[in-house]
Amino acid sequence: MIKTLRADFAIIFERDPAARNWLEVLLCYPGLHAIALYRFAHWLHTLKLPVIPRMISQFARFLTGIEIHPGARIGMGAFIDHGMGVVIGETAIVGEYVLIYQGVTLGGTGKQSGKRHPTLGDNVVIGAGAKVLGNIEIGSNSRIGAGSVVLKCVPPDCTVVGIPGRIVHRHGVRVSALDHFQVPDPEGDVIRSLIGRVEQLERHAEANTLHPINNYIIDSELLKNVRPRHLTPCDRANCFEPEEYEGFSEGGGI
Repeated sequence: MIKTLRADFAIIFERDPAARNWLEVLLCYPGLHAIALYRFAHWLHTLKLPVIPRMISQFARFLTGIEIHPGARIGMGAFIDHGMGVVIGETAIVGEYVLIYQGVTLGGTGKQSGKRHPTLGDNVVIGAGAKVLGNIEIGSNSRIGAGSVVLKCVPPDCTVVGIPGRIVHRHGVRVSALDHFQVPDPEGDVIRSLIGRVEQLERHAEANTLHPINNYIIDSELLKNVRPRHLTPCDRANCFEPEEYEGFSEGGGI
């Protein structure tokens, strides 16, 4: 436990540029306080001591605003930055050197028993306000964008953003955990794409004007060349085949 607490303490200086000296970190970092109290409560929980571990977790919640169930398993070097509003459920498993920002929930999706909370690999980053729900796995070195809601498993080395979460980056150039501005913006990309297509349609309309008083007749064949594939009308009875949906969930469009 001493080795783990040392790792929890040392990682703060690597991850937080505001950490200037050991005394300030020891006295003023609620994430460190919550993790330390959790470690003690978890040890008592493994001894099957009733009530007291939960009382310690509730005291930590009152003191720091971070609620960690004593039954959760958190690896060494975990860092909860700021931390207010963080909730980690009973059966959650958090790997080593995971970075969690404020407002994150590692929760369940129902009243089922057994394993019902997420499993996070090593070096995972969970952005502020993100919700990771259910018995799913988040692969090592993955990043969850701020405000995302993740309901499905995520492979290693991926970036997930949106509601519901979509994989928008996989096995690419590794980005620093603190550089949130480098998280992709799929919604913005789609809006820019739509604006470009509207301008293209306007040019086609002007090229096919039949009357001088701005009455346009547009050949439907022209639209096939400029309409996004996932918005093109389908002749089959069922337009949404599984492979098309998977493309959508992987960031293929909105």
